[in-house]
Amino acid sequence: MVEVTRTDVPTVRFCAVGDVGPERRDVDTLFEKTADEIRSADLAFMQLEMTLTERGARVPQTKHTSRTHPDAAEAFARAGFDVVSWASNHSLDWGTEGFLDTVEAIEAAGLIPLGTGRNIDEARAPRIVERGGLRVAFLAYCSILPDSYWATAERAGIAPLRAFTLHEAIEPDQPGTPHRMYTVPHPGDEAAMVADIEAAKEKADVVIVSCHWGIHFTRAELADYQRALGRAAIEAGAEMVLGHHAHILKGVEFHRGKPIFHSLGNFAIELPMDAEHAARPSFRHLLSLHPGWEPDIGGMFNFPPDARMSMIVHCDLDAAGASRVRYRPVMIDRMAVPEPLSAGDPRFDRVVDYVRDISREAGLDTGFTVDGDEVFLTPGDRQR
Repeated sequence: MVEVTRTDVPTVRFCAVGDVGPERRDVDTLFEKTADEIRSADLAFMQLEMTLTERGARVPQTKHTSRTHPDAAEAFARAGFDVVSWASNHSLDWGTEGFLDTVEAIEAAGLIPLGTGRNIDEARAPRIVERGGLRVAFLAYCSILPDSYWATAERAGIAPLRAFTLHEAIEPDQPGTPHRMYTVPHPGDEAAMVADIEAAKEKADVVIVSCHWGIHFTRAELADYQRALGRAAIEAGAEMVLGHHAHILKGVEFHRGKPIFHSLGNFAIELPMDAEHAARPSFRHLLSLHPGWEPDIGGMFNFPPDARMSMIVHCDLDAAGASRVRYRPVMIDRMAVPEPLSAGDPRFDRVVDYVRDISREAGLDTGFTVDGDEVFLTPGDRQR
């Protein structure tokens, strides 16, 4: 079959950010420095990390969770967002009531929830948004899955993209010695994702895939399974993969000329801290994953120092795909407010250098070119 590219649609300006999770009541203040840039796009994506509910009970399998008022979704809309991934390891933290309340709040605000449903078919169904005649399909999946968070034929939940962890002894005849660790995709979930993308391509001009995946808080490191799944998504027809969950930026790669953002990092997410929380064993374990990270008592952003660096991804979409892929460097302050940076600001250079360095450390062949206040991304020599 010959694929025909439509030429009768205009270019759509798209932007995407990582994790959003407000705790404050006045959610609009979290976006006071970024809303103008987000609203300048024709279509904007965010990843939600906070249940929007006043109902439900905290489930026992969640490690850390909070919740906020459902009207936070209205603030997301005022900030300029259009589509909201709720395929997260926090989606069922407050049970099915909290999960469905969140979906309802997103929809009531005029936004589109991704990767969720009252059953697995709904969770896997693409959400198609039309802008100026261009049809953009979104699919969202989660690899970071507490028990029973994924949807089934009879249960509400999120679209799963699971992985298995395997261990191989370096010296098999020496018990107790170091081992190698591998992660591989769940074959059924990978096949379902591929089928979903192929089906979405039949209905839309462009397919964008959101993946909640990866290794949290650790510099540069990528899991084997996310590399495999990101490339499988592109090979199935996705134009772009947007990764998140790690709460820290990860590298950017191109596969067959299409971008995979392994982690967009944090964006507007709050984690207030008191002495009791800081002393919890579960939080002390997280601190051990990133040397130099200490709790900020009284601060609203309790993540590793490197996690203050973030980005707003921009690209142009048309029927031929994505072009002019780039990002605006962002820095998050101790009160969790993200600020877009301009060239000439030392913090701008810090973010640019960091993203370039972690991409190289992960073995990703990507070109970075600063142009004004943005960083343009291109396939490296191995992708040309």
